Amino acid sequence: MSAHHGESAERPEPDKVLRDIADYVHNYTIDSPLALETARLCLIDTIGCSLEALRFPACTKLLGPVVDGTIVPNGTKVPGTNYQLDPIRGAFNIGTTIRWLDFNDCFLAAEWGHPSDNLGAILAVADHLARQGQKLVVRDILESMIKAHEIQGSLALLNSFNRVGLDHVVLVKVASTAVVSKLLGLSHEQTIDAVSQAWVDGQSLRTYRHAPNTGSRKSWAAGDACSRAVNLALLVKRGEMGLPSVLTAKTWGFYDVLFKGKPFQFQIPYSSYIMENVLFKISYPAEFHAQTAVECAYILHAKLKSMGKTSDDIKSIRIRTQEAATRIIDKKGKLHNFADRDHDINYMVAYPLIFGELTSDSYTEESAADPRIDELRAKIFCVEDKRFSVEYHDPAKRSIGNALLVELNDGTKLDEVEVEYPVGHKRRRAEGTPLLMNKFRRHISPHFDEAQQKRILEIVDDANGLSHLPVDKFTDLFVKP
Repeated sequence: MSAHHGESAERPEPDKVLRDIADYVHNYTIDSPLALETARLCLIDTIGCSLEALRFPACTKLLGPVVDGTIVPNGTKVPGTNYQLDPIRGAFNIGTTIRWLDFNDCFLAAEWGHPSDNLGAILAVADHLARQGQKLVVRDILESMIKAHEIQGSLALLNSFNRVGLDHVVLVKVASTAVVSKLLGLSHEQTIDAVSQAWVDGQSLRTYRHAPNTGSRKSWAAGDACSRAVNLALLVKRGEMGLPSVLTAKTWGFYDVLFKGKPFQFQIPYSSYIMENVLFKISYPAEFHAQTAVECAYILHAKLKSMGKTSDDIKSIRIRTQEAATRIIDKKGKLHNFADRDHDINYMVAYPLIFGELTSDSYTEESAADPRIDELRAKIFCVEDKRFSVEYHDPAKRSIGNALLVELNDGTKLDEVEVEYPVGHKRRRAEGTPLLMNKFRRHISPHFDEAQQKRILEIVDDANGLSHLPVDKFTDLFVKP
């Protein structure tokens, strides 16, 4: 009879990944002028994206308190609305509006994601604490954003969660939990506990981003991650314990259960690299692997127009692209909803070739009803360019290349148009910043009168003054009376 050896009840030291995150959050000093300036632009852009989402009823119907009419004293205020909510629900509201239109910033690596999603949790907690009397200023938000970007992005550099079927919002939850723990006054040890809770929490399947299940959940998934992060940090603040080997525990840990037994790998130490290299979506609300393809389509639309031609004259379109794009946004057949369309590179190329524009309204049922779109989509095919795939992962480049080759019905082949770096890339920051501010102006204009717009622009343009502005005074700039 063989002896049975039970599991050891000895609690180990916390996993190194947990300790490293807590060390970074509590001990690393943000002193990079480039990171702080990029974070200011990121804050401005992200708030603008959240306001733009409020024009869409599919988004606004999900917002507000759980129980209609609830107003929380000293609660989080939600930009563009008159809601005042508890910070958990506030994080869901802000996170959902930020992400709804797929127009906020992006970072692409082995995993991709949208690090400014974390602002949903950061702003909700910071605003609530400021209204309780805590001396928090916008500089605190910027530093929290830089650290959340860094945690999410560093975990994404060499670790692909989508390849095991998990959605990248797990990284939003982990990063947000870490930085709001610091804002909430948790100790180093409590931050470890809170982050461990984020890893053990139920993780989202990314099937809602892929055919045939693509749907609107992808637009509120980050809001859900933000609200879970705040909830977990608050539970630990009340004394909830952590799980020290949540990642490495044999059989039951994250690595064995959800990551095919592989430990996370890291390319660089935590610093401010991710914020400094973040990609802004400036010109088009398009999934980022397709941003340069859309820019190529704009160029070709102008070329066709100069020739007296239209999209009706196109026989075929070849898209040279990165492997990631062929895997996640190359769709064939009928597209069923807004979320399906803004994650199809063929739709995002066809639309501007026909109409000469691509906006948030381009993905609506009304816009998609034009039969020319699907007719042109059927003429488009994608091929992987190995160089684009390699340079997409190169930390010195982080390019997102696409190239379009158009053949006309009469046999004419137009010169191939190639764009490697989108206008929101670090390499095009000087070109992109004025365009980013124009995007922000467009996004605030439907919500505020000219006097308030002028006041908002003056405040956000003054980097030093903005940095020292109390958080609640900043949020109040965007609140509906």
